[in-house]
Amino acid sequence: MRLLSSCLSVLALASLSTATLRAQNPVAEPAAAPRRMPPITLGPDDVRAVPDAPAGYKAKRDGIPHGKLEMIEYDSKTVGTRRKMNVYTPPGYSTSTKYPVLYLLHGIGGDETEWQRFTQPENILDNLIADGKAVPMIIVMPNGRAQKDDHPTGNMFAHAKAFETFEGDLLNDVIPTIESRYSTLTDREHRALAGLSMGGGQTLNFGLAHLDRFAWLGAFSSAPNTKAPAVLVPDPAATKRQLKLLWLSCGNRDGLISISQGLHRYLKEHDVPHVWNVDDQAHDPVTWGSNLYHFSQRVFR
Repeated sequence: MRLLSSCLSVLALASLSTATLRAQNPVAEPAAAPRRMPPITLGPDDVRAVPDAPAGYKAKRDGIPHGKLEMIEYDSKTVGTRRKMNVYTPPGYSTSTKYPVLYLLHGIGGDETEWQRFTQPENILDNLIADGKAVPMIIVMPNGRAQKDDHPTGNMFAHAKAFETFEGDLLNDVIPTIESRYSTLTDREHRALAGLSMGGGQTLNFGLAHLDRFAWLGAFSSAPNTKAPAVLVPDPAATKRQLKLLWLSCGNRDGLISISQGLHRYLKEHDVPHVWNVDDQAHDPVTWGSNLYHFSQRVFR
């Protein structure tokens, strides 16, 4: 019931009815702001950079080592309360080893459990690590709604300000907590930030503004909270020097694709390297899981 209550299609903002969209795509995230988006128009660049993730990529496999998923609490000085986040540690986690960290942000209708419910990142990483395709890493899934009542209830659009406030919580509370409790590498080249929908916008807004903290960014189906390209990347040359990877993705049936298209065009015009992956999905967990599968193989390399 919790999943169904948060799963309205983003295309409702593009004049389709909520009832129709629920029937078409019952596990989509709602959009990040109640504004009308332009019709989907695809250009010559709006094609796949990678194939869909293979069958079984997020299934729990027998016969391989498995990591650990645990819910922890921390004191948030930014919010003034105790908050929760979901933390994955890789198979064989040991305090004698230092690990890179991927911070993974959810959408407007989700919370610290959304990524695990939608795409099972713990299984994705277990499988990739077992196959030698990903670096063993810690994945942190916090609650990006930085307010005292951080549950995804009521009018989700009314919580938009809390997603902005999360920038301070992430930088000043979440990251220090993780680095004090877990055996982590703490330089920018071993810290990644990625997210879906509202979390994709947060990734771009926070990550590109703090390239001294993050070298790897992944924005999947970014929502209307995303700042304008020229605001995100005011100095393309500096951004180009600092980024290790900027992964942008969206489905070609997603009513929010114009947001990612605009950033892609700006980055291309200013010669900022990035991956632009447009698959055949809408605003749904299929595209987020597949892009996480590919993104996690490229980070920390």
